[in-house]
Amino acid sequence: MPDTKLPHPSDLKTIGLTPFIYCSNQPLFHVSAGVPIGDALSQASDLLFLVKAFAEDAAYDKKTDRHAWGAYFLTAMSKAVIDDVVKVISYPKQTSSK
Repeated sequence: MPDTKLPHPSDLKTIGLTPFIYCSNQPLFHVSAGVPIGDALSQASDLLFLVKAFAEDAAYDKKTDRHAWGAYFLTAMSKAVIDDVVKVISYPKQTSSK
């Protein structure tokens, strides 16, 4: 029976299979493959920080919806990054040591 070893989390990278923002039922954007998951999650955290600020602004500024739309698109981007990372960590490739 081969000895299996899971990759170290710092070696994991995004797989780029997660689309976001659709136009005419086609994804306009997707997460890029090959980004270290730590960097990807850090970026998602920064995006979610902005989402929180935009959502708060939207709650107080009833004259415009620009903050709400900004929060909407940033949320879609953040969710896609997190979903892509979850795909990587949920189904890690097992490597066999020789």
